Amino acid sequence: MVILDDELGRRSGMISEAIEDLLPVVHPEELYAAGRHLVDAGGKRLRPSMLLLAAEAVGGDPKIVVPAAVSIELVHNFTLIHDDIMDNAETRRGRPAVHVKWDEAGAILAGDTLYSKAFEILTASEARPEDMVASVAMLARTCAAICEGQWLDMEFERRDQVAEDEYLEMIEKKTGVLYGASAWMGARLSGAPDLQAEGLERFGRLVGMAFQIQDDVLDLTAPAEVLGKPRGGDLAEGKKTLIMIHALSRGAEIEIFGRRNASAEEIEAALKTLKASGSIDYARKKAVSLVEEGKEALAVLPDSEAKSLLLELADYMISRSY
Repeated sequence: MVILDDELGRRSGMISEAIEDLLPVVHPEELYAAGRHLVDAGGKRLRPSMLLLAAEAVGGDPKIVVPAAVSIELVHNFTLIHDDIMDNAETRRGRPAVHVKWDEAGAILAGDTLYSKAFEILTASEARPEDMVASVAMLARTCAAICEGQWLDMEFERRDQVAEDEYLEMIEKKTGVLYGASAWMGARLSGAPDLQAEGLERFGRLVGMAFQIQDDVLDLTAPAEVLGKPRGGDLAEGKKTLIMIHALSRGAEIEIFGRRNASAEEIEAALKTLKASGSIDYARKKAVSLVEEGKEALAVLPDSEAKSLLLELADYMISRSY
């Protein structure tokens, strides 16, 4: 894990340095400051790092695709800004949410700016014209799929029953596709054959879904100071996570589900009920299964240090504690 941390840190540094050049704070300064608010808060930069690793795994030069990696990071942050507005979240990454600091209208504009800049910055990558066009189309489809996933997520809150396969479709769109696009774009912009690019896309999509399930687990199990937001937010918001779908199917009584004013003590009591139902362990096992399936998709790649790091990254997605 130390090696993976170091390697991810090195790539994260490349991306952060490129952001300074590719997304400067210009006039009107407050708009770009709002857009950079979460970007500069750091985060793990997993999605753009996956793009760089995918490029390396097919024999490409990661420096050439850094702009594409930045575009992925900007799309991710655009979704976070808008998610926080829709969820009425107060904090993100230990900072005030963008809509809290700049109001809702300012946050919408900041998110829209990141979305637009992502496509402009993507085209700064050096690639064959046909690969660039395909990558722009991939990113556009991915953004639409993320919106579909977010819509489904909100729709599920209004429904009494959600099936497990519906939940898996939702997280595939809301979270999995951006990881899949990251890996695919890293390969395609590096001139990889379709078989390798498609294998990497499948890998990214499946481990991205596992990442979301682990996020759902951590929302209930990680301390607030680690999460950067109050624990049990998904319970209070009535989110139909895999954990809740499984628990409700087994007749578990979660009285505070969907009650936004639930106290910390009530959330802790609900957590004990969920643990007793086996639902948290069920979700963890599903995440492991998705990661193993994703790792199998990398059989299309030759052995290399980058491939080994991708396999380690897949395991990290479900072993991380924050």
